Amino acid sequence: MTATEPVLLPAHPEQHWIGGRWVAPTGTERIEVVNPATEEVVYSVPAATAADVDAAVATAQAAFTAGDWYRAGIEERAAVVERAAALVAERAPAIGRIMTEEMGAPLTGTVGGHVGATVATMRELAAFARAIPEREVRTGRGPDAVVVREPVGPTAALTPWNGPFATAVNKVVAALLMGNPVIAKPSPQTPLDVYHLALALAEAGLPEGLFSILPAGAAESAQLVAHPDITAISFTGSTAVGAKIGETAGRRFARVQLELGGKSAAVVLDDADAATVAGVLRGGVFRNAGQVCTALTRVLAPRSRYAEIVDAIAASAAQIVVGDPLDAATEMGPLALAAQRLRCEEFIAGAQQAGARVAFGGQRLFDRGWYLQPTVLADVDNSMQVAQEEIFGPVAVVIPHDGDADAVAIANDSPYGLHGAVFSADETRALRVAAGVRTGTFSVNSCVNNATPPFGGVKASGIGREHDREGLEFYTELKTVNLPSGTDARHALELLGELR
Repeated sequence: MTATEPVLLPAHPEQHWIGGRWVAPTGTERIEVVNPATEEVVYSVPAATAADVDAAVATAQAAFTAGDWYRAGIEERAAVVERAAALVAERAPAIGRIMTEEMGAPLTGTVGGHVGATVATMRELAAFARAIPEREVRTGRGPDAVVVREPVGPTAALTPWNGPFATAVNKVVAALLMGNPVIAKPSPQTPLDVYHLALALAEAGLPEGLFSILPAGAAESAQLVAHPDITAISFTGSTAVGAKIGETAGRRFARVQLELGGKSAAVVLDDADAATVAGVLRGGVFRNAGQVCTALTRVLAPRSRYAEIVDAIAASAAQIVVGDPLDAATEMGPLALAAQRLRCEEFIAGAQQAGARVAFGGQRLFDRGWYLQPTVLADVDNSMQVAQEEIFGPVAVVIPHDGDADAVAIANDSPYGLHGAVFSADETRALRVAAGVRTGTFSVNSCVNNATPPFGGVKASGIGREHDREGLEFYTELKTVNLPSGTDARHALELLGELR
């Protein structure tokens, strides 16, 4: 599989990317992308129809049935991914610019953070895939067996608007490395950046038939999830939509990987340094305008130091530079959607009516763009709606606690369990809290979005894990081949590799 000539990406593609080539859409509707900073249409793509969905799935199924990509072996698959990673790195400025104009995140973060980290993820996934045995001999009470790891089949990757490129790469690259064809369904708000991944993979030598992109609305997305030939679904998004996907997949026994919402707690113990807490939460809450599923939006502060902690966080939030996301000085841009800003404002108003007070922020900024000040709410009780529901915006709530055990109980009093953190000068106390909070990921004296170890949530925050070996294994099935007594198991293992 050799590299091909580069293909340029138009700002307004006229065709769909299906199976590694441009294909005319069957419909005439288009999805328009509005820049959150200017409120102007900057991009558009053709909207997928039901016929387009069927065509993409048929293409994936044909590639899976042929089996050439799986038979190529992990070394060849990983080499394609590594070549594509190098191409993505070269195009980071262009990809970052698209993301900034799609979702309003500052350009300094999209180029260096989102895309730069994604390149590293592609290379790490290739290394992790090489370490997973495709076949291995198992021994036990009975005769020897060879356990074969095979691709699960045509996969749907449904990605959100708040981290569209990185999320697509995590799913698409993992599925491809394990030998599967994959269909990406990006959010209608951010449909364009993933085309750069498609073009890089094609240029790197990915065979036709293996990767398609379907920008689509709710009806076509539901059709893709329910399609009988889609055997695995990986979704990142809201808990409500994830529940519907899980229900649909369960009716036909398709496997699902769901990375859903969060309302993560930052547990501040009474020996924590207030400046450190405020500095970490500056990014841990307000990065990407708070539109991060792992954001530490519930701050649990010791009652004995409550006012100090509130003041420190509010002062830090007041220093955040909000403005034009193309300006290098900007730390926080607009929210991605007008509806998202309105949702934040409604939560802030509701919290005030319930007895909370605004320690800082809560106001719109500028005459154009969906801007909102970083907001810190004090005097919040964990039973309030603002403390229980995911807001997905730059809003932190500070809740008092009465000691370590009480803080752990409050942290666990949530339908979610995606992330969390603890701040303490005492390692033993900090790790005791880490052990006590029921969540899929946790940080100590930090807010780490680590793309290397397994990542995912518990409770309403999802099912399954992404990254590392565990994330890759989602895209595989195990087949056990039991051998007759006396068979040379190693020879059988080699034969199965040759005969696949």
